[in-house]
Order: sequence, then C-alpha cells, then structure tokens
Amino acid sequence: MSVPGHPVTAAPSGGLRATLPGLSLALGVAVLAWAGERALVSVAGRAVLEAIVLAILIGAITRTWVVRDAARIARGSHLASGLLLECSIVLLGAGSDLRALAAAGPAILAGVIVIVGVTLVAGTYIGQWFGLPRTHALLVAVGNAICGNSAISAAAPVVGARRDEVASAIAFTAVLGVCVILGLPALIPLLHLSDHQYGVVAGLTVYAVPQVIAAAYPVSIAAGQAATLVKLMRVLLLGPVVLVLSLTEHHAAHLRWWRAVPWYIVGFFVTSALRTTDIIPASTGDVVREAARLLTVVAMAGLGLAVDLDAVRRVGPRVGSTVLISLLLMLSLSLALVRLLGVA
Repeated sequence: MSVPGHPVTAAPSGGLRATLPGLSLALGVAVLAWAGERALVSVAGRAVLEAIVLAILIGAITRTWVVRDAARIARGSHLASGLLLECSIVLLGAGSDLRALAAAGPAILAGVIVIVGVTLVAGTYIGQWFGLPRTHALLVAVGNAICGNSAISAAAPVVGARRDEVASAIAFTAVLGVCVILGLPALIPLLHLSDHQYGVVAGLTVYAVPQVIAAAYPVSIAAGQAATLVKLMRVLLLGPVVLVLSLTEHHAAHLRWWRAVPWYIVGFFVTSALRTTDIIPASTGDVVREAARLLTVVAMAGLGLAVDLDAVRRVGPRVGSTVLISLLLMLSLSLALVRLLGVA
C-alpha cells in the first residue's frame, strides 16, 4: 500500500508503540531543519529556505535513502502531519488580530479579497489545464493566493489531498518564493513605485510572512509596514477560504455543515476572536504563533517522511508552470490595484 496515495488525514492502524518510531524520526528531522535554517541565516543573513521547507526536503530524502521499512514509520509520520498540523492551525489564530483589517480601510481590504478570490479560482483552472487533479490544483492555487506553506497545509486535509501533492505544492511554491524575494525589488525603479506602493505589491504577491519581511523591510520601514499589513489581510482569509472548501470539496456537500467544518477551523476562529478582544494579549499571541510554527515544522517533517520523491518528480513541470503563471497573475492584479486606488 503506497503511503503517498493516501489523503493527508488518513492514518494507519496501530498502538502507541507503532507511533513512536515515525514520530521520533519526525522530531529528529525537525531539529535538523531548524539547525539548517539557522545555518542559512548565519551564512546568507536570512533564511533562504525556511525550516518548514527544509523539514519536507530532509524528510523525503530520509524516507528515500535512509529508511528501510517505510511501513514502520507510517503511523508516527501520519500523526505528525495530521493532528500536530491541525493543532498548529488553531494556535495560528492566537496571533491574528482582526482589528488590523478595520484600520486599513475598506477599499484596500476589498481589493485584497477580490485578488485572492480571482487568483484562487483562476489558479485552480490553470492547474487543471496543465493536467493536475483538482485537489492538487486547489492546493497550488490556495498557496499562491494566501500564504504559501501554511495555506497549503491547512487546505490539504479538507480537499483530501495526497501527501505527494502537498509536498510538491509546497516545494515549488517555496522555490519560486525565494526568486520573488530576490527579484521583486527590481520593479521599484522599473515601474516607478513608491515605497508604500511596493509594500502593498509585496504583501499581495510574496508567500510567507518571513519572506514578506525579507522582501520589503530592506527597501524601507514604510515598505515593510505596508507589506506586513497587506500580508496579514491575506493570512486572515485562510480561515474563511478553508471553511468554504470544507463545505464544497471532498464530498462535503453531502454532509451536515457542522460535520463538514474541520474542528481546527472552528478553533482558528475562536483563538482569533480571543486575540482580537485582547483576552489573549499581543505578547502571548506572538509566543503562541511561534509555538504554532514549531508544530508546523514537525508536521512537515512527518509529511516529508511519507513522500515518494519519484511521484513529486513526475508532476514537477506541471506544478511549476501552474505556480509561475498564478504568481504572474497575482502580480499583475496587485500592480493594477495600487494604480486603481491611487496608493501613494
């Protein structure tokens, strides 16, 4: 039975003893990934590849060339990439203050919602046009439209994605994300963008929050602040998007709505509300968000340990093309938004 062919939420049977080998290996891979990120920061000055991506790569390499019996680690890797990932999504809500949306004004918020929606729908169709299954195309589209790794990870259980689909979507999104960080500042003189305009464009096109910081703050503080705010708007759309997917995908239409909505999405909204009302203070929210990232790295390590690299390689050109075209679409829409709204 091929592990990569199973949905992310599936888990093989067995007891606690059967869980320990895979879970322990996932923790070890996560530690190596964190060490790798720190090494990259020391050498390059920033995390060219984040621990989340490194965990997948190291996990996949370990499964392919080190692990002799993939079935022995299957239950532990499923636990890591399933339950631990869902818990991390709940914790992410504690770092999301919804008041930032009201402060930005309705026009920019509406623009972000429209661009995310268009990119999500168009990206799905683009992926299917390149021959990707609908679930795979949805993952790539969600990652492009919202926040890369975290969005792909959150959407995967809802749409019933396979582990090789998740890994390839994250891997190609991450590679292109690095290219965007390096190349996006070239648009400033080319298109005569102000720092604030560039920040809005960066917030709408760069994937992960650390990547947004890396792409915008070196330009100026104003660019960094604008980019971070717009990026936050995109991140806050993760909950609603996954909620919609849970009601429309993976045969959810045949379920009662309270059974179709994943528990971790409800938890995300609850913790977001607690943060917005200051029941969870900002300082605590930052700590919890970092804890969520730690859990996500372990989850991605478990995901990598269930990945067949040959399966990822076979879909590489199609996923890469889908990511690239979707990114160019979002970049074009972002530039049009700053011109249309007259962002100074």
